[in-house]
Amino acid sequence: MAAAAPPAPLKIRGVQPLRAAQGHSYFWRRLHSLTGIIPIGAFLIEHILSNYEAVNGPLAYAKQVLFLNSLPFVRILEWTFIFIPLAYHALYGVWIALRGRASVNVYPWAGNWGYLMQRVTGIIALAYIAQHVWRQRFSGVSLPEHPGAAFAKVQHELSNPWMLAIYIIAMVATCWHFSYGIWLFAAKWGITPGDKARQRFGYVCAAGGTALCALGLIGMFAFINPKYANAPADVMPVQPAISLPAPAATPQGPIK
Repeated sequence: MAAAAPPAPLKIRGVQPLRAAQGHSYFWRRLHSLTGIIPIGAFLIEHILSNYEAVNGPLAYAKQVLFLNSLPFVRILEWTFIFIPLAYHALYGVWIALRGRASVNVYPWAGNWGYLMQRVTGIIALAYIAQHVWRQRFSGVSLPEHPGAAFAKVQHELSNPWMLAIYIIAMVATCWHFSYGIWLFAAKWGITPGDKARQRFGYVCAAGGTALCALGLIGMFAFINPKYANAPADVMPVQPAISLPAPAATPQGPIK
């Protein structure tokens, strides 16, 4: 009598929660998941809302840049809550993407397509952020010292059709990555247990991501709005100090 074939391995669909028993990667994956929401996700929302000020013109945008750079301990905050978490999230995300294996050709479920797109959009977002930070923050005119030049600097970059196309693709990819990341965060941290809860929350994330992307695109196209064409190189130039002449000494008569 032929031996019975061993049972096929159980294929688990959906997103499984992170568990402490998964080894050392548990902590790093938790940290990677958390940094994608706080502080990186919070900064993404703030950045898009700040750029939306461009709709109100070069001076309004310059005032927003000036306000952000006038915050107390702004450089410490910048490195602690933006650059360092972003570097960790990006590098660990690349490591996860390189170790993972897409299986949409074998298991064409929505979860597998989401897994693949999360990796693709993450790589796109990383490449865009790297060049954007370098070009807007560390090269050319220094915006922390010259906030009035912010509008013209971005306008000059977006006047190139190729750069505009890159910005549009990056905006869509980044917002998709963030909104799907929120959905994954809620699923993996046990906030949305069950398929029904995840499906409903998926609609919320899709709506939020679409709205955020729309705000980002509106703010982006404000820089190339014909109404603000050829914006001044600096709408808040430093005014030279005016030295007033010393008052002339009045002759004093003899004291009586």
